Amino acid sequence: MTIMPTGLQQPVSIALSGPDNTGKTKQIGLLARRMGAAACSGGPLDHHDPRWERIKAGGMGTWWFTDGPVQEVAEVLACSYLERSRSEASAPVRLLDRGIPMLEASLAATVAVREELALQAAADRARALLAPYAADLRAAEAAEHSVVLLHCQDPAEGTRRALAHEASVTDVYTAYQRHLHDQVALLVTDSRFTETVIVGERPTITVQDDLRRRLHPVAPGIPPRALPDVHVVALGGLSESGKSATGEYLRTHHGHTRLKIGYLIEDSARRCGIADPYALGEVVQAELIVDALDRYCAAHHFLNRVSIESLHSAASTRELARMLGDQLTVAYLKTPFTIRAARSVPGAADVAERDRAKISRGAGAIAAFADAVIDNSGSRLQLERALDRLVLAACWPARRPQTVPLNTLGLPVHLEVYLSAVLDRMAGEQPLIDLLAVTGSGARGKYQHGWSDLDVFVIAAPESLPGIREILADLDSELDGVKLGLTILTPGECAAGAVSSRLLHVLALLGSGALPALWCRPDLTVPAPPAADDVDASVRDGIQAAIEIRRQLLRTTLDLRALYKVTALLAKIQLRFMGIESPADDEALAALLADSHPHLDGLLRQARADRGQAEVLARTVLDRWLATMDAPR
Repeated sequence: MTIMPTGLQQPVSIALSGPDNTGKTKQIGLLARRMGAAACSGGPLDHHDPRWERIKAGGMGTWWFTDGPVQEVAEVLACSYLERSRSEASAPVRLLDRGIPMLEASLAATVAVREELALQAAADRARALLAPYAADLRAAEAAEHSVVLLHCQDPAEGTRRALAHEASVTDVYTAYQRHLHDQVALLVTDSRFTETVIVGERPTITVQDDLRRRLHPVAPGIPPRALPDVHVVALGGLSESGKSATGEYLRTHHGHTRLKIGYLIEDSARRCGIADPYALGEVVQAELIVDALDRYCAAHHFLNRVSIESLHSAASTRELARMLGDQLTVAYLKTPFTIRAARSVPGAADVAERDRAKISRGAGAIAAFADAVIDNSGSRLQLERALDRLVLAACWPARRPQTVPLNTLGLPVHLEVYLSAVLDRMAGEQPLIDLLAVTGSGARGKYQHGWSDLDVFVIAAPESLPGIREILADLDSELDGVKLGLTILTPGECAAGAVSSRLLHVLALLGSGALPALWCRPDLTVPAPPAADDVDASVRDGIQAAIEIRRQLLRTTLDLRALYKVTALLAKIQLRFMGIESPADDEALAALLADSHPHLDGLLRQARADRGQAEVLARTVLDRWLATMDAPR
């Protein structure tokens, strides 16, 4: 081991083990590139014993499985592992590809194939072959923090997944992999690894994040996370297709940090001492992009949305998708050549020349596997709504609304009869609608006859409007004078978030299960805005409510019901910023003013019928709102 100066810690050795094709080398490479001079590699095993040169010259597979004496195989492997463990570390963290337990596993799998041994017999045989080195191997293993990567818990399924990554396999290699997975599982059972990480179908960066969270406490020089909760939109398209305009819209309207792929590649290459990153393979270029993104987002820890432009290589884009998984959305802007040529100041010839260069690198092929192909041949409004859908699909989860029977709402009998008839005709064998829910006081068992409206929320396609209108006209008399407040949104408006703040709140309630529907299509999901988006959007309702309160207060003839309701709305919005959701009017007013009004119960009762008390209540709630924004005079 390295002799460190007095007062300095000994280097930490992190060994990543596991069967083939679990991503050990990739994960070590990502971590080493990110850590730079703070990490060093133990190097390949064949760098630690001169006999490997002869072995490789004669054919590694032949020596390993056929010609090399088993004792020699054990000796060369043991000496290589031990020499690597003794080599001097040039950094505080040393990263090892396969730890000491993998020596036993690989040797046991080898003898199992060569000598047709069962699981435990092969393990015993390997330990016997390594007996001359046992003490040194125990000491080397004790100095490692050992992590094993597994495809899954089942060795048979793990073998299948490992072999699926190979272009071709022999019978011997297949048998070796089967035995290797069994031997590694045996070591896991014997607690020979400090950490076990199941790779499964997780993308590379998710596994890297998992590793860092586990290893950072062991070696604080290891970054604690890898792109946690960061979503990346990568923009592709030919020249003048609208990528820059798209990136700018994502920045200004959706809070994305806008980065250039060239900057990311060159920044990472500079840090890694790579003179010409574009001369490297496209897989390495993708790794450089992820490394630079990781550094940038770690330095700006508050970021969670990033756009990168422009994608010019199909191969590197595929690798980005493999590494980032669901954290990446590839968006391809598809725009006719005539439109793109008209946008170019130098003209059509310049666009055609730039297209040829991009197409030669596979830029046009990205459309075939992009997550979204956006037609940018229409208006700016069309483009922006398409981008809204793209962004919200990633940050507003799609949820299946819950449903409840109509009789659970506690509505008056005539309104139950009305809604039952509406549902029979709108949601029958050929439904006109996608969803119907009662909102407002009627949804919470707070309906008050003569005071409450019947508020209904519907999702339906535009072509359903004539049929809905006919049904409502036929059933209008069933309302018996109750005012129907019907709101209809299309599925497209929901997906694009083209909704008012009040309707965004309804979607949030539907998505969270706080507001059940009376009926929805069996396959319907609705976008569920998170609570933070719901709260932020409600500011607009607060602004409008404050304006409306003043309008009401200035009227000669005051609508007490309208004033009470808008006052309660402003109270609800202020409570929402305190983390309190209080949908009932009386409860919201009581919660907001509980600490500030000595006779609150009496005030709330009288405000529904007495103009003076209604005005006192309204001014009290309004003053609270205005106190949050009035500047000193």
